[in-house]
Amino acid sequence: MSASAANVESWSGKGRTAENFPVGSVLIRPGLRRHVHAFYDFARNADDIADSPTLGAADKIARLDVMEAVLMGVSETGSPSSLALRASLAETGVDAVHSRDLLRAFRQDAEKQRYASWAELYTYCRYSAMPVGRHVLALHGQAEDTVGPSDALCAALQVLNHLQDMSKDFSLLDRCYLPADWLTQAGSYVGDVSKPAETPGLRAVKQCLLDECDRLNEQARALPARVRDRRLRLETAVIANLSRRLAGRLRRGDPLARRVRLRPLDVVLSVTAAGRHLP
Repeated sequence: MSASAANVESWSGKGRTAENFPVGSVLIRPGLRRHVHAFYDFARNADDIADSPTLGAADKIARLDVMEAVLMGVSETGSPSSLALRASLAETGVDAVHSRDLLRAFRQDAEKQRYASWAELYTYCRYSAMPVGRHVLALHGQAEDTVGPSDALCAALQVLNHLQDMSKDFSLLDRCYLPADWLTQAGSYVGDVSKPAETPGLRAVKQCLLDECDRLNEQARALPARVRDRRLRLETAVIANLSRRLAGRLRRGDPLARRVRLRPLDVVLSVTAAGRHLP
């Protein structure tokens, strides 16, 4: 596919409200909200390409290359969301590195179906999840000390999403993010994610991943207090609370038997708890 293609994007229909966390919500400063949305729309379209069950790996990568060409000004056509994000970056002065890191992760998704270890999965999160927080922090002009806890929060949210979707990822894409060494140690294998309920071995691997998420969520507790922008501080506090609540629901539930998701009460309690960061 050439960089002159009319449009490489094909939106899946999933929007900001379908995420586990608020994306550019009313808590975000109005003048910056549209820039958060531009970044999300770019990421959503790239993710939809990487997760397409009908496109081949080579076609996915070619489409992602078109998105990067438009983002970087090499081409003017082929990716409306990249063009919109390019304009946003020019207006705000935010570096394109975070957007390009996401494309690196999505290219990896196009070709890679298995992860050997937690370390390998965490490295993937460095490109698939952490750039989201880094972009938003840069957009708000936040200090360097916010990056570490933001990275931890983004990685936790990414792994929690993998656990929510492990059956769907395997059935539609033959993709599994569960560390292969942990599966082996637990006497489990990738095919267990297609069963109607968790096996003891698969549950053990899930609990190990949730232990890592708990550790990351604990690191993320420091984030709201370090964010200077009052509105962003509230948003990060809500997201951190939601991440901890989702981890708890996954620990108690079985994502193979039924989808484990946040409930309205989780949102209410998370927003209420975030109120202590108002000052």
